[in-house]
Amino acid sequence: MKLCFNQATTLENSNLATDLALCEKHGYDYIEIRTMDKLPEYLETNSLDDLADFFQSNHIKPLAFNALVFFNNRDEKGYSAIIAEFKDMLEKAKVLGVQYIVAVPLVTEEKFLKEDIKKSSVDVLTELSDLAAPYGIKIAVEFVGHPQCTVNTFGQAYEIVEAVNRDNVGLVFDCFHFHAMGSKLEDLQKADGKKIFILHVDDTEDFPIGFLTDDDRVWPGQGAIDLDALLSTLKEIGYDGAASVELFRPEYYQLEAEETIRTAKETTVNVVSKHYAFQEA
Repeated sequence: MKLCFNQATTLENSNLATDLALCEKHGYDYIEIRTMDKLPEYLETNSLDDLADFFQSNHIKPLAFNALVFFNNRDEKGYSAIIAEFKDMLEKAKVLGVQYIVAVPLVTEEKFLKEDIKKSSVDVLTELSDLAAPYGIKIAVEFVGHPQCTVNTFGQAYEIVEAVNRDNVGLVFDCFHFHAMGSKLEDLQKADGKKIFILHVDDTEDFPIGFLTDDDRVWPGQGAIDLDALLSTLKEIGYDGAASVELFRPEYYQLEAEETIRTAKETTVNVVSKHYAFQEA
């Protein structure tokens, strides 16, 4: 297995150039680039070619753009904006060699029937699949374990991906999101590991289902999630992608970026290496 860094982990105490330098120093294999803030910030003073040159001359590589946000159940204006944003992401991803674009479902207080959520999600993902195919880039759908997310359990997300039935459309499996809305382990046990493109490793304080928020995340192995059960199941069903550490802990944003990146690696490797062998950088 290879190790990836998700930029949410240093959201408030670093930037893309710093994250890249420190992740290279500490032996990460991949990075998930935040496209809503960290990439635009970088491009204010650097070019896309500068970033491509960095990846060409260093070990670390770009795993994913994170993220195309709220892709389903949009009005006509919102839908058009999503398609335009995705096309732009594809062009940038091609230059950098990005493998995946993470797609996040709509989070809203408006209530949609599950059948309408599924139909919209399948329709949009099918179109995105067609757009991404010539680029060789895959779409990783990330269900969000929050009551107001339209796709908030693994079972619901997996059903949508199965209905799309495209090789370039799969899932992000985030341990926090799986735990936060009580996704079922038996649903994961029945899944095809090849449909899971990215693993987000994280942990959380022990709040009830439906009350957890991203701020509750803690270092892997220091919370309430049964990571051993999840990781052993992922191994059994054939998941063999990267492990990407993703935290949003306010206290961790008060640390020096290097301490955050170093501790994130140590805690993630300690948990994941019980089930997977990491490849040396």
